[in-house]
Amino acid sequence: MHTITTTDPTVARRCRFALYKAGKATLAIDGSSVTGQVRSVKEDGASIPKRWVITLIAKSHD
Repeated sequence: MHTITTTDPTVARRCRFALYKAGKATLAIDGSSVTGQVRSVKEDGASIPKRWVITLIAKSHD
C-alpha cells in the first residue's frame, strides 16, 4: 500500500474517478510509476494550497 500526497487537482480528480469506478490508476512515486487500485482520496483542507492524500494498493505483476 502506498500513500501519495499531491497538490495537483488533475491527479486527484483522476484518482477519484478510478476510486468510484473501481478501476486502476497509474501514479508517479519517486520517479517511478506505480499502477494499482485506488483505496481512498482525502482532501486536506487545512493546507494552502489544497492537497490530497491518495492511498493506492499496488497490483502485483505475476
